[in-house]
Amino acid sequence: MAKKSAAATLNTPLSGEKAKAVEAAIAQIEKNFGKGSIMTLGGQPEQNIPVIPSGCIQLDMALGVGGFPRGRIIEIYGPESSGKTTLSLHAIAEAQKQGGVAAFIDAEHAFDPVYARHLGINIDQLLVSQPDTGEQALDIAETLVRSGAIDLIVIDSVAALVPQAEINGEMGDNHVGLQARLMSQALRKLTGILSKSNTCMIFINQLRMKIGVMFGNPETTTGGNALKFYASQRIDIRRIAQIKSGEDVIGNRTRVKIVKNKVAAPFTQCEFDILYGQGISREASILDLGVELDVVEKSGSWFSYNGERIGQGRESTRLFLKSNPEICAEIDAKIREKMKDVKMFDIAEEDGLAIGDDVTEETTAEEA
Repeated sequence: MAKKSAAATLNTPLSGEKAKAVEAAIAQIEKNFGKGSIMTLGGQPEQNIPVIPSGCIQLDMALGVGGFPRGRIIEIYGPESSGKTTLSLHAIAEAQKQGGVAAFIDAEHAFDPVYARHLGINIDQLLVSQPDTGEQALDIAETLVRSGAIDLIVIDSVAALVPQAEINGEMGDNHVGLQARLMSQALRKLTGILSKSNTCMIFINQLRMKIGVMFGNPETTTGGNALKFYASQRIDIRRIAQIKSGEDVIGNRTRVKIVKNKVAAPFTQCEFDILYGQGISREASILDLGVELDVVEKSGSWFSYNGERIGQGRESTRLFLKSNPEICAEIDAKIREKMKDVKMFDIAEEDGLAIGDDVTEETTAEEA
């Protein structure tokens, strides 16, 4: 059988000398580094980016590809109690629903298995590690990635990855740049093997304030700048309002902004509800997006579906959908069908794509 010329696979026609030079270079590279170490993209079938759903249909839409991309690094950051860990746990639950294996590296030593079970996580199949040092945490993560059997790894959090030298030192010792160097070295090693193993890695990060900043945003994240560069998606999550049932606060209205996105358009945003003890409210997300895409009709305080009223007030309608899962699933299916026609990469003139953005009050009182 005649051997196909490697240069012949190039899309652009080459002259005789160039074709021979390219063919010789490709042959030498494949001899030194193995078959497949270099190739033309034109000869490969076009493939969609494999993703792990976030657990929130609005966030999946804002991310542009339907979830967190596999083989990439994701950073989720925000103020305290804003929903960072909750969002990561929902991603673990979705990975398990797809038959995948997930690991949670709990550097903060604050993992709550009861809450995780309420979010739909199978605790018996979740790998959990509570390392003593930052080096140990990242070594464990590297070993899991190299196994090729892990679909999702969550590290909670970057701020809690304490270098060994800092643990061995005394209180008050100055350790300048230790954590930043640790993260930079780890990410250099992890980026390549994550792509080959198709493992998604989520880093949860905390906010700090820069001292002496007079103009601009004084907020920054811990661990240096390496994570900002290596992350394919950076997600800013914040509470914007309280959700009340009567006088009781039952959750938070949360806004997420995609501040960096290598796999779709950045600067999109969405809003959803996080209920205490329940996590992200699937029914509220479906209701909000259903109204946005005209699957559910809203007239005053009444919500209607297929010409029939299903509730008065957002909270009562949410409870109706929760108690009628077949109707909720039907609306969900119609929303996902309509989402195929929505251009996720279209950016609005000012703030980007705002999905479910209908709450502007500091405190939202829902009708019981």
